[in-house]
Amino acid sequence: MDIDAPIPQKPAEIRELTVRSVLCGLLVAAIMGASYPYIVLKLGFGPNVSVVSAFFGYLALGIVFKDYNRWENNMVQTAGTAAAQTAFMCILLAAFDMLAASPTSGFHITLSPIQAFWWLSTGGLLGVLLAIPMRQHFVVDERLPFPDGTAAGTTLIVLDAGDAGAKRAARVLAIGAIASAVLMLMTEDARVLSWFPSVTLVGSAMLATTGVGVNWSLLSLGSGMIIGLRVDASMLLGATLSWVVAPYALLHYGIIKSGFTKTDVLFWIMWPATGMLVAAGLAGLFIRWGVLKKTFRNLSGASADSGTVPMKWVGVGVAVTSVALIIIIKAIFGVAIWITALSIILSVPLMLVGLRVLGETNWGPISALANLMQGVFGVLVPGQMTVNMVASGTTGIIATDSEALMQDYRAGFMIGSTPKNMAIMQLIATPVGAAAVAWMYPLLRSTYGIVGNNAGLSSPTSRRWAGFAEILSHGTSALPRGAVTALVIGSLIGSLLAILESRGVDWLPSPTGAGIGMLVPFAVVLVMFLGGIVDRVWRRASKSSNEQYMVPLASGLIAGEAIVAVVIPLLVAIGLVH
Repeated sequence: MDIDAPIPQKPAEIRELTVRSVLCGLLVAAIMGASYPYIVLKLGFGPNVSVVSAFFGYLALGIVFKDYNRWENNMVQTAGTAAAQTAFMCILLAAFDMLAASPTSGFHITLSPIQAFWWLSTGGLLGVLLAIPMRQHFVVDERLPFPDGTAAGTTLIVLDAGDAGAKRAARVLAIGAIASAVLMLMTEDARVLSWFPSVTLVGSAMLATTGVGVNWSLLSLGSGMIIGLRVDASMLLGATLSWVVAPYALLHYGIIKSGFTKTDVLFWIMWPATGMLVAAGLAGLFIRWGVLKKTFRNLSGASADSGTVPMKWVGVGVAVTSVALIIIIKAIFGVAIWITALSIILSVPLMLVGLRVLGETNWGPISALANLMQGVFGVLVPGQMTVNMVASGTTGIIATDSEALMQDYRAGFMIGSTPKNMAIMQLIATPVGAAAVAWMYPLLRSTYGIVGNNAGLSSPTSRRWAGFAEILSHGTSALPRGAVTALVIGSLIGSLLAILESRGVDWLPSPTGAGIGMLVPFAVVLVMFLGGIVDRVWRRASKSSNEQYMVPLASGLIAGEAIVAVVIPLLVAIGLVH
């Protein structure tokens, strides 16, 4: 759909916020909120969840109710996206655990589920409220494409066609989900089948130690299909440098010793990778400085409208949730009131910048910008790791909820949905996502592991967050030899690639993709790269079938493994599986 095309209007007789759409929305929100942490912790980022939620909405509404419509389904996908985006902040909970496991950090905070719920829920609600007036500027006035939101809107329209094509797309999604779930059982739960042993690509003990092999995961394959070959290839380049080249070099120069572990390698390579990610993100912001000034200028004027949600409601909601967030953080962490108030204020420019970059590039930079906030609070309150993690985490929680929600507004704009109803669904679903991740994360941690050489969910984004906190707490003396030099070099490379990328040099590696690839396990990245190859070959062989079935198939591949990954810890918790 052309982003500048006239927007269709919702028929006057159509009701979108119905009992069935709300109930189905809550169900999908619970599923997405519980399953998304597994995806994020495994991959290091979150693939497009709006499209997956739209397909789940079709399965919940379109199959049971023959008279369902795209506007009701948009309420469902909005709820699923809001819950998943809140659950994305499981990366912060994982960073807490990584710091607590570090013998040099002196960090000993472990959140209970109820504490995590109140923090994530209140911060997420504040992010939803702050995003409401921004819809007018980014979605309506500037018509930024927000590619994932456009894909979700297109999916809503296709599934609402009610023809054989929509039903075939739903069947393709179901087939992908079943295949992914079955393979997950065969590989992850040795008690069930264990038919597929891990595969080492190179017969070297060193490369076997660093995990250079194949990860039997259709979730990774589906994610690679959606992400695209350029970013997939960039990730594979970064993974090759980290897990194939770096171990030999580090061993040769005596930085690591014989008998090293994968964690020893990660503790060094995380610094050039982090430098590349943060520098590329900041360079992109400076390059777009003129656009950023325009954003602030327009938001201060009359064009910053809230749609159909009264600004008075927004103002009261922001005030109430801000006070509640300050009280909750003071009660849980003992952080001073002025620090939390400042973190709330700083979340607004983070949100503006993140939405601008996301709308233009389809890359959400909030996690990288949260590292910038770590630096800010490291200067304001030096040497206090708890304050640094909580303050930067709070800005991240508030800002990150706006990213996917603007994708929702973009999808709703395409079909003429009512912004007020979408905002209501977002506010309802955010606590559901917070509750899902708060109680699901401990089960994932105990079942798959977050810290250690054999951890199945060692989120690279969490490692970067925790690593910055250690640097700011102890200084560069806590780093391995050569890490500072590698950090500087990585920063220079990231900045250069971001500058060239902004000038249309498309054949160069994506600095974001390469930086993430350096931190994600090689075996996962390889399968994602194969997913990009599958998409490219499929598109060249049959463009029409690729456009019709690639997204539903990839969504099913992502959803199947993620759902089984949630079910297994629940079965362990109730004693049916050991």
